[in-house]
Amino acid sequence: MSRDFIRQLDDNHDLRRTQSLWNRLRLDPVLLLMLLMFCAAGLFVLYSANGRDMDMIMRQSTYLAIGFVVMAVVAQVPQRLMQRLTPYAYGAAVVLLVGVLIVGIESKGAQRWISLPGFRFQPSEILKLVMPLTIAGWLSRHPLPPGYKEIGVSLLLLGIPVVLILEQPDLGTALLIGVSGIFVLLLAGLRWRIIGTAVLLAIPVIWAMWHFVMHGYQKQRVLTFLNPESDPWGSGWNIIQSKIAIGSGGLYGKGWLLGTQSHLDFLPESHTDFIIAVLAEEFGLLGVTVLLAAYALIIGRGIYIAMNAQTLYGRLIAGSITLTFFVYVFVNIGMVSGLLPVVGVPLPLVSRGGTSIVTLMAGFGVLMSVHTHKNFLGRYT
Repeated sequence: MSRDFIRQLDDNHDLRRTQSLWNRLRLDPVLLLMLLMFCAAGLFVLYSANGRDMDMIMRQSTYLAIGFVVMAVVAQVPQRLMQRLTPYAYGAAVVLLVGVLIVGIESKGAQRWISLPGFRFQPSEILKLVMPLTIAGWLSRHPLPPGYKEIGVSLLLLGIPVVLILEQPDLGTALLIGVSGIFVLLLAGLRWRIIGTAVLLAIPVIWAMWHFVMHGYQKQRVLTFLNPESDPWGSGWNIIQSKIAIGSGGLYGKGWLLGTQSHLDFLPESHTDFIIAVLAEEFGLLGVTVLLAAYALIIGRGIYIAMNAQTLYGRLIAGSITLTFFVYVFVNIGMVSGLLPVVGVPLPLVSRGGTSIVTLMAGFGVLMSVHTHKNFLGRYT
């Protein structure tokens, strides 16, 4: 044998050994590397957005560390066990939502948090992950495409937490959780005539929500979206300042820590919902393009995992989690740039957060579980 051939055999053996190591750890090295790089860059942007507050950076780093640990733990859970545990998680989440309405903490006119010794958390964030798992578990036990019974039960499971979250009130989170459940139904092969009927029924539902469900400030957000200049010193202030920040960044931006809109307090919520405006002002169109490319890589990896899942349940949960993550990104960027009404959705992995970060990381752990557990076979494949 030639030396080159022997060297190639050794290289292939090392590659297989490395892949086997990652498989035993139940982690996807490609997705893990993307997340590590993205979170490091997010801390870099957050440091500028929060006015160089190192205490906030340390808290965010702690949440990220907890999130990665949770991701690694969830990745170890086989899909069969995950499917069995999901109904209990759903029931616990609904109980917590009821608890929020009874003993929850009120802040800025909304009652969304439960306080525990040393910290507080937002139970509705848990449903962003539990909801698609619940509906996927239900649908994967029945022949597809889903019939009216399966659809009805799915909508009931979806409607209970959505109504409870609307009572907090938190329209943005309720819509995102609703979307995560609808994605599972669509991925399960919902018939086109049912989709068409749902679109027609959405018109009176939207009318009813406008007149009987939405609060005054939520209606004002929609009206401000249509014409923010109608109230430039009131409800239109946020979006106007956000557009100014984005436009003033130009192609290359003003430079890190040199943004004026956020550092002079013109831009509200610069470290949460409107943090991408800070990035656009300081790093320009080039920085935003790099951010979108990084999101596209993560979403692309999620789609790859969903397409290569060996079970129906794995395809449903991986696909819905990935598409829901895309919606989070799209809605945040759309509302900050004035393309969508402001609904209070943070930018994933960049905005300050606690429960939201841990929930996101748990979702990525589910993706890794789907990708690395190859020995689970559900009833329908």
